[in-house]
Parts: sequence; C-alpha cells; structure tokens
Amino acid sequence: MSHPAAHQVPRLNRLRNLWADGGCAFGVVATIPSVQTVQVLARSGLDFMIVDMEHGPIDLQAAHGMIAASSGTPLVPLVRVSGKEAWHAKVPLDIGAMGVCFPMTNSRQDAENVVKATRYPPLGERLWGPFYAPLGWGITMSEYLSRADEEVLAVAVLESIDALESVADIARTPGLDLVFIGPRDLATSMGLRGHPEHPDVQAAIAKFEKAIEGSTVILGGVATSAEQGLAMRHRGYRALVVGFDWSLLQRGVTAALEGMPR
Repeated sequence: MSHPAAHQVPRLNRLRNLWADGGCAFGVVATIPSVQTVQVLARSGLDFMIVDMEHGPIDLQAAHGMIAASSGTPLVPLVRVSGKEAWHAKVPLDIGAMGVCFPMTNSRQDAENVVKATRYPPLGERLWGPFYAPLGWGITMSEYLSRADEEVLAVAVLESIDALESVADIARTPGLDLVFIGPRDLATSMGLRGHPEHPDVQAAIAKFEKAIEGSTVILGGVATSAEQGLAMRHRGYRALVVGFDWSLLQRGVTAALEGMPR
C-alpha cells in the first residue's frame, strides 16, 4: 500500500523513499573489486549493493571506484565494514557510501555506536571530511553536510547468538535504520557451521524476527529464491539480499550450461 504523504520531499537515498511507500528493497553483496561488475548490477533491477570490505578482496580505492560507478543509477551503495569501531565507517562515508553495515552487533551499546559512527555531531561522532561524497551524490558540499544525517543508513548486522538477549533493545535504538539477520554466521556461532537451515538456527531467527516486529527499524535478510523471498516478505522483511555477485555469476553460468551437449 502506498503512503505518499510519508515523505514530503523525496530523499536522495531512494531506499528511504521505497520504504516510506511500503516497498521492499532487493540487493546484492558485491565482493568483486570491479567497476564493470557494478555497472552491470546497477542496471539489473537491483535497489542496493553492499560493497563487502569485511570478507571480499576490496580495498578503499576499489570501493571508491565501485561506489562512484553507481552514481546516477538506481543502485544505492552501502558498505559492509570489517569491525565495530567508528573509524571503520569514516572513509566509506566520505567517498560516498549511503549507509554502513557494522558486523557483530550484539548489544544496545553496539547499536548506539553504529548510529554515532554514521551521524555528525550533535547526533553522533562522525568527523568532517566528505571530499568525494557530494560529487557522487550530485549535490554541493553544503547540501551534503545539511542532508547527510537524514540520508545515510545506520545498519546493524545480527549474526551471533549472543545478540539474542539484547535484540529488542537493539531494534529500538534511536537512529538505527536497518537490521540484517545473518543466518550463516548465526549458525556458525551456534556450533552449526554450514547449516543455516538447521531447526535450531531457524528457531533463533524466528526469535530475532519476533523481537524486531513492531519496531521502526527495517528488517533485512537473505533470500536466494522467489519462494523464500515471498515467505520472508510475509514475515516483515523489507530488505532482501538475493545473493553475492560471485554466486549470481556462478548460477548464471550453470543455467547457461544446463542441457548443453558435452
């Protein structure tokens, strides 16, 4: 159902517009340090990409090129950083990321730190230095400084069973925009590495979902099929990662080879 009155002025971050209208965003985790790959992803119907600086072989220079390649396209660039300290978010934001995903958010304090790292004072502790972000966003420096706090997404990733006892408090952290549940890391933290479909892992995920239900935070997760995505949408998910760049490439090649004579 559309709610056009929910946002009087369209946001620069189109994910915020999409969610204000009650929609669901679809994205990909980008692990390949390639401008060309981003150009393809940006015109493939996706809403966002998460540049993976936690597990992918992507340094800051490569990340800058990838973020810049999304400029002027429908693809919203987010960055997943490798640690929970505020400095991990500093350069990704300054080179144009529209949101930062922090790993291993296990407590209310962790969630508050996510918000502080992505907001300028007095709302947070972000330092000044956005030399390239305004260029990527297509606005002036003064416009960027006045709008960054309302455009940038503060994103927490729940991927440890240790976060379960604090999830309700995490979801109600002022300024937190989006929470992703990471099923594979969650399974690993439960001693079930490689088995996110295990009933115990799924039960834990259901508890996470229940605790987040009713909060203002957007719920995100991973859906690798339309059937799974539809089921998750019914459970309140509004941001769905449909795969990694490498896995989508692999799936495409496998599909192309299916039935070919050997």
